[in-house]
Amino acid sequence: MTSAHLIPSHAARPADDPIFALNREASARKAKGESIINATVGALLDDEGKLAVLPTAARAVREVPEGDWAAYAPIAGSPDFLAAVMDDLLGTEADMRACAVGAATPGGTGALRHAIANFLEPGQELLTTGFFWGPYQTLCDEADRKVKTFPMFAGGTANATTDAGRQAMRVDVEAMDRALGELVSKQGRALVFLNDPCHNPTGYSMRKEEWRAVVECLVSHGKRAPVTLLVDTAYFAYNPHDPRAFLAELRPLLGHVGLSFAWSASKTFTHYGLRVGAIVACVPDEAARKATEAAFSYSCRGTWSNCNRGGLTAVTKLLRDDAMRAASDTERDALKALLGARVRAFNAATEGRNLAYPRYEGGFFVTVFTDDAQGRAAKMREEGVFVVPQKGAVRVALCSVAERDVPRLVDALAR
Repeated sequence: MTSAHLIPSHAARPADDPIFALNREASARKAKGESIINATVGALLDDEGKLAVLPTAARAVREVPEGDWAAYAPIAGSPDFLAAVMDDLLGTEADMRACAVGAATPGGTGALRHAIANFLEPGQELLTTGFFWGPYQTLCDEADRKVKTFPMFAGGTANATTDAGRQAMRVDVEAMDRALGELVSKQGRALVFLNDPCHNPTGYSMRKEEWRAVVECLVSHGKRAPVTLLVDTAYFAYNPHDPRAFLAELRPLLGHVGLSFAWSASKTFTHYGLRVGAIVACVPDEAARKATEAAFSYSCRGTWSNCNRGGLTAVTKLLRDDAMRAASDTERDALKALLGARVRAFNAATEGRNLAYPRYEGGFFVTVFTDDAQGRAAKMREEGVFVVPQKGAVRVALCSVAERDVPRLVDALAR
């Protein structure tokens, strides 16, 4: 009888996120003394299984005055915070920075929410890759929007069992072009989410030539209707190469395609529970820029009202104080080295094991392709190894697996 008060479309929603449920099961079994490898946790752990925290970021949080923790933040976030985020994200791109506006959000998730709500009408579809972070779907469900996908990799995944095959893999821009064309014709507008670099869940990072092809596709369709690209940069700080190098390839979008970013402090500063993020949009036209800024602020007021002022203060200091920023960068480099060692161990252990996965150079996750994700994940759980089953693959969170445990993890994947 209770569910009768819920609207029908909400009455059968799942009570728990499946990843959190798997993590809870793994933790419970470990607490009983089992030898468990938990490759479900989407946070960077050290080799002893403890949350890896940047000491300087923790100090910045401790040093926030109590008044900042207690007071409301401005609805769209403090101007100092927004300027610091835009400088951090777009400091190498003067034209993008000059026309950037934004709003503070509770983590990168809030930025994704604002993009869906402001760039798509109710009932319309978001376009993203076939492998994507599950909450994209949840966010669309909550906003009365839908998700449409295109096959992520050209030619499929059959050749992804060797290093040569992985190096040859490319994002399927032709499939993206077809899907985008269908949406533009159907909706009269389109919003595209691309999570890069260090894509969740595959670990894939696009090369410059792939970005160029994507940009050409977007500009072509942008001539027919309003098209917006949102780049989800959640993991970009852990790219082993220059994390901002791809931005140069986006320059042709300005004035032709809407360009937005979801920025998150969660991974960058290892404070996932602080819930600090931002949506940033690059809008060359002044009137459109003011309207975009107002729309973001209105959305803030209509959802979470405002963000955590103490968190905004701490992150602003980490971005603006030269000494703290340098110290954080050094500490993060150490974590990137820790993660890099696991990535190399994984790539070495998979040689000759007939495991198909994309080119993987860095990032929290990698995806191993399989036709029976649920079955494979269930068998692995019997061995005490936990991964996340998804459509056509299992997601492996190397961010939470000690380097010494990688061989056992790969053995379980290969069986």
